Amino acid sequence: MNIRILSCAERELAEGVDYYNREQPGLGFVFAAEVEKALDRIRAFSNAWPQFSERSRRYVVQRFPYGVLYQVRVDGVLVLAIMHLRRDPKVWQERVGEGD
Repeated sequence: MNIRILSCAERELAEGVDYYNREQPGLGFVFAAEVEKALDRIRAFSNAWPQFSERSRRYVVQRFPYGVLYQVRVDGVLVLAIMHLRRDPKVWQERVGEGD
């Protein structure tokens, strides 16, 4: 299944990688690998994770307080956010309708 990632979600991933690499050299790359595993699992089992809204689902990343917010579409999966789970959820709730 094809996965597309919104540019704002790509920026969130890059910011997370940068943050974790500043905290501990190399940790950002571990974080990126965990997100990649999440995307692989979403690609294989896109409907397996709980719904976040009517059309969106959320996968919680292993080992890090992040979630991948995505929608299953006819043409594949659209990733709306790679979100830190302790931030204000309203930021990402506004994106839920973006890909419509």
